[in-house]
Amino acid sequence: MAAVGDLQFEEFGNAAATAAENPGATTISIEGPGESPTHQAGLPRGSGGEEDDELLGNDDSDKTELLAGQKKSSPFWTFEYYQTFFDVDTYQVFDRIKGSLLPIPGKNFVRLYIRSNPDLYGPFWICATLVFAIAISGNLSNFLIHLGEKTYHYVPEFRKVSIAATIIYAYAWLVPLALWGFLMWRNSKVMNIVSYSFLEIVCVYGYSLFIYIPTAVLWIIPQKAVRWILVMIALSVSGSVLAMTFWPAVREDNRRIALATIVTIVLLHTLLSVGCLAYFFDAPEMDHLPTATAAPNQTVAAAKAS
Repeated sequence: MAAVGDLQFEEFGNAAATAAENPGATTISIEGPGESPTHQAGLPRGSGGEEDDELLGNDDSDKTELLAGQKKSSPFWTFEYYQTFFDVDTYQVFDRIKGSLLPIPGKNFVRLYIRSNPDLYGPFWICATLVFAIAISGNLSNFLIHLGEKTYHYVPEFRKVSIAATIIYAYAWLVPLALWGFLMWRNSKVMNIVSYSFLEIVCVYGYSLFIYIPTAVLWIIPQKAVRWILVMIALSVSGSVLAMTFWPAVREDNRRIALATIVTIVLLHTLLSVGCLAYFFDAPEMDHLPTATAAPNQTVAAAKAS
């Protein structure tokens, strides 16, 4: 056994040289507080990893989804629960509006704009703005059509606001609810169907209605041909957003069911567009109302004269 005096510390200046002299030795490098650890150069990342990231999606969006899932949810009866649905900034709202106006073929609107943070702020105010745009434009259109007529007396139709609000908000909530229930039912039948949450579907429908706001303002132009051209443009843009968003969710289903689902979505959207145009702007006016009311008076006067 070695004596205590024989034991001494030895300072190794170069670990690499020591390892070269004794290949079997194990060396441990301890860095000081101000030194940064050195790593061995690994294999360079090839283009295959980048291609995988492209196919799987954006890393940042995936991390955002994971972090969003880790947030503690408040009870539904608290204000904090509903506050999360309106937690969106102006940049995100404008970006989603731009995406609804310029749909990109082959790109999923939910995956590209919505999934990281679905909101109700944009859909709520888009629907509210659309309600007032349709009601006010309908009143102005009626006023401009009869402008200059001596027998016409303009009376604001405030009931159009409540009617427009009922139609728009019922469409923006009940149709997504029915579609969400249908997709959940089909997801239980076909396991590989892409699933959307109810909030994501409401968000898509709300932002798809934005293009009808400038369209409703331009409907003031008293030309039927111009109005129908505008409605076709708005319908093609917003309808393509809905079709390209929900086609990936049903394309793995039965071919007939998938096509019937997309056709139903587009038909309901068409019914909303044409119905608003026909009711608020192209409604038949009772031009002969004064003549109809005057006829009985003339009959009574003739009877008295005889």
